[in-house]
Order: sequence, then structure tokens, then C-alpha cells
Amino acid sequence: MRFSQCVPGIVIAALGFAALASQGFAQGSGTPVPRTITVSGEGEARAAPDEAHLRAGVVTQARKAAEALAANTRAMNQVFATLKQLGIPDKSIQTSGFNVSPQYASDRNGDTTQAISGYQVSNEVDVTIDDLGRLGAVLDALVASGANSLGSMDFTLRDPKPLMAQARGAAMKDAEARAQTYAAAGGFRLGPILNVSEGGADMQRPIMNTAPMMRMAAAVPVANGENTLSVSVNVTFEIR
Repeated sequence: MRFSQCVPGIVIAALGFAALASQGFAQGSGTPVPRTITVSGEGEARAAPDEAHLRAGVVTQARKAAEALAANTRAMNQVFATLKQLGIPDKSIQTSGFNVSPQYASDRNGDTTQAISGYQVSNEVDVTIDDLGRLGAVLDALVASGANSLGSMDFTLRDPKPLMAQARGAAMKDAEARAQTYAAAGGFRLGPILNVSEGGADMQRPIMNTAPMMRMAAAVPVANGENTLSVSVNVTFEIR
């Protein structure tokens, strides 16, 4: 569900409205076709995240590719050792990128030439942190261990199902309230619900840029914020 900006309270969505002007009959069956009204409803629910996902790695450069690779391997082994010391399980660490690329020299004018001046090696891992109280210390330890490349970090929920249920309930209430408003304005009553379809769900979660942390020496202060899950539904009522 990766996300548009969300406003507090009920999210306003486009309202779909369809009603038959008079009661008709299904072709060839003589069965009355009920008059209906279809409205959309939006609901949202919020909760504090309980895990974080971050990307950390090492970038090294040297004149020879073997030298850059050796330096990178030493640094990454230290990063892995630090993660193990912090109690991060192996299942929460996954290599996400590895690259060896030539670096080209520049001429007197600053233009890149075809002459190779050295090589760059980058190795990155995705790390899941399930104890947010230790997140600042983990970031600080990673940098201290030699990680010189940190990507953006986002906060998620291990189990979003309860939050989804709350948002769906709020969306249904919103749809019924809208239908009641139109019923009062149109001089008709709502009958039973004939159909419900979910229009989509959107999880908006805090994303933090970790680049400034590379310059911090103390434990990194982190604010987790809240995750917001919004759901849209389309509900068709019979009208009387």
C-alpha cells in the first residue's frame, strides 16, 4: 500500500449516487426491480507502529576492484557482527543490493573521461527492527561499526488486520450516514443493503530520511508517529 497525504478525521471521497426514478420490472420476468441508491463511504483508523524497516550498508572505493571489495567485505562483516550483538535475528536481515562499478577520472575542465581511476563497491542490507525503543541505539551502532550508507526508514505494523477492521467499520458508518442524508433530502426511506464493495485501502506510514544521521555521534532520537489506514467502500441500499 507503499501513499498520498492524509488529513485527520474522515477522508472526503467522491460520492457516487444512482437511483431509479420509478419502479420497473425485470425484462420478461415480471419481477419488480427495486429502486436503489449507491453511495461511497470513507473510514480511517490510526495506531502507533510496532516495527521499523531500514536500509544500511557500506560503500568503499580503491584503485583496484579487489582492494575495494576487500575493504567493503571487512566493513560489512563488522556491520553484521554489530547487528548480531544487538540481538537482531538472521531472518530480519536481508541483502538488498550489491554492486561493483568503475570510477572514471576527470580532465582539467572537470569533464568525465574514459580513463578508469578506481572502483567502487556498495553492499546494502534491509533490516527489520521489532523493538522501536532500541531503534536510536541500533542506528548509532550501525554508523559506529562502519555503515556509511543509510537509506530511508519507514515504520509499519506487524499485524494491520485489527486496524483494517476498524477502518472498514468506520467506512460503513460513513456510507450509511451519507445515504440517510440523501434519504431525508429526497423524501424516501432506506431499505436493506443490497451490495457492498470495497474500493481500496491505503496505509500511510511515517518515512524518515536517515542521511542526516551519518553526521550524528550520539544516540539518534527517533519519533515513531502513527500509521493511518484508510478504506473506501461502495454501498447500495434499496430505497422505499
